Amino acid sequence: MGSKYTKRCTEEFKRDAVALVYSSGKTVTTVARELGISSESLRGWYRWAKADQGEGAPGELTSAERVSP
Repeated sequence: MGSKYTKRCTEEFKRDAVALVYSSGKTVTTVARELGISSESLRGWYRWAKADQGEGAPGELTSAERVSP
């Protein structure tokens, strides 16, 4: 059973974690394990980063589009 406490990560940490996936050639799961975070969290941040770079799935929203006005 999971913890009832969630770890809050800064935007800088998220960017650095995604950059580590890109630069290291390691899998998302491996990097997440090394950083002590959920692989699902890192996978989501990675997916959002790809969308922001125009490499996301068709119809996937960028960060700017996800923010409500």
